[in-house]
Amino acid sequence: MSSEGAQTGRAVPQHIAIIMDGNGRWARARNLPRMAGHRAGTENIRAIVSEAARLGVRYLTLYAFSTENWTRPSMEVQGLMQILSDFIDRETRNLHEQQVHLRHLGRLEGLSPRLAEKVRYAVELTSANRGLTLAIAFNYGGRADLVDAMRAIAASGVPPEQIDERLIEQHLSTAGMPDPDMVIRTSGEHRLSNFLIWQAAYSEYWFTSIYWPDFRPEHLQQAIGEYGQRERRFGGLSEPG
Repeated sequence: MSSEGAQTGRAVPQHIAIIMDGNGRWARARNLPRMAGHRAGTENIRAIVSEAARLGVRYLTLYAFSTENWTRPSMEVQGLMQILSDFIDRETRNLHEQQVHLRHLGRLEGLSPRLAEKVRYAVELTSANRGLTLAIAFNYGGRADLVDAMRAIAASGVPPEQIDERLIEQHLSTAGMPDPDMVIRTSGEHRLSNFLIWQAAYSEYWFTSIYWPDFRPEHLQQAIGEYGQRERRFGGLSEPG
């Protein structure tokens, strides 16, 4: 438990995953273009990362762009690619100085060679850091993650009878990370949307109607506070009987 958790008596999740939803609706409510919402949502990441680290969260995974998002209008897709590029340019050095370890979840195929190289650079630069692990799920889909894992296992020649959950986990893009203790989704939707579908099998879920650009550190504190009041049994019983 972190010092913050020790002081408050709260159980702090080791790994929180967030579906950052509602950027477009946030913009529409303000008569702004959708890209203004996406940029506001990206700006909000900095405060949430800092608060998660302060509270003692060790892993924070953010769902930024799904494999299904390629079906959006081409101008919006191009804009989202540019936002990721700008984020890497603007934030990597600062995150590195804060000892944040950056990870990319998903496929680099489909990204421009220049953007893919920027992602690789940010991941490599921060690979030895021992602070918060910040995983950005970009061009990520839970089903695609499982397909890639199965293909890698099959290519390695492992006999079917030797395939177990541990081996599958070692071939997922989250290999080496604990499963998320809590999944947060903003904007009022109540579904996973193909996000960490293997890893979130026993996660606690916390939904809020707040759009992602308006999700503040105090909302993260509220989610963690409610998490600390829940009893996680992982399919077992809390007590005999």
